[in-house]
Amino acid sequence: MRISLQAELGDFQDRHTIYVFALKMSFLAVTLSSVVILLILPPLDFMGVLPVPLADGVVYGVVLSWLIGGTVSSVLSLVAGHAMHQLSVSRAEFEQLSRTDVLSGLLNRRAFTEALEQADGDACLAIFDVDRFKAINDRFGHACGDAVIVAVSAILAAAFDGRSVAARLGGEEFGAIVVGGSQEQRIERVQSVCARLAGQPIAADNCVVAITVSAGIADLGGGRGKAGAYSAADKALYLAKALGRNRVVHENEGLHPGWRRHLPQDAAAARAMSADCDEARLA
Repeated sequence: MRISLQAELGDFQDRHTIYVFALKMSFLAVTLSSVVILLILPPLDFMGVLPVPLADGVVYGVVLSWLIGGTVSSVLSLVAGHAMHQLSVSRAEFEQLSRTDVLSGLLNRRAFTEALEQADGDACLAIFDVDRFKAINDRFGHACGDAVIVAVSAILAAAFDGRSVAARLGGEEFGAIVVGGSQEQRIERVQSVCARLAGQPIAADNCVVAITVSAGIADLGGGRGKAGAYSAADKALYLAKALGRNRVVHENEGLHPGWRRHLPQDAAAARAMSADCDEARLA
């Protein structure tokens, strides 16, 4: 019974399993009681303490074990099965909540990190950041800021489904594992999402907000460490911010020496832009 119970423990998501579990437990309980009766009655008959003939005692014992023992064990098994069903459902709901960002409904950072560890091959990591999000909160209020997060999340969830996956990494920062296609096709998918976000004003809480999103991309696969890919995507995002926001930058662009000509030549302007980027990233 203990082995059977252990085998059933992880599979109580539906009520059909409860009834199957109760039936199995009842059958095992009645079978065990019948065996016990068959082992006990012969010694009792030998000692002369059995009030009925041995054959009748065996029949009575087996019948009563099926009627009484079967009924009692069925009821107890159903009660235990329902309790384990509730426990299983609660555990599944808790696991879902622990992996989901409450506001956006997307995966949270923990679940995204787990998905990133399993990603390989024809895939890339994209990190998105809503431009000047702190200014949106300051001007329109946090309710409007939350509406922006929800709207962005809905578009990312629709754009990266199936084998791809999207997540909210924290604040106004999102991540996506883009799977399939060539490198150019994956970059185009990210660019298309950013363009859609920029062309779709968000109405909420008596305000209409036009947003832009910057993104950094790093390739996965080829035995590359996931921490290295995340760092590369983050640096590419920083470069997208430094180049003026509302753009997508692949990690390879940061390796090209020509990109530096797009940055301010004046050191003071560069420091100001750097500080502005930091504020935007941390907002």
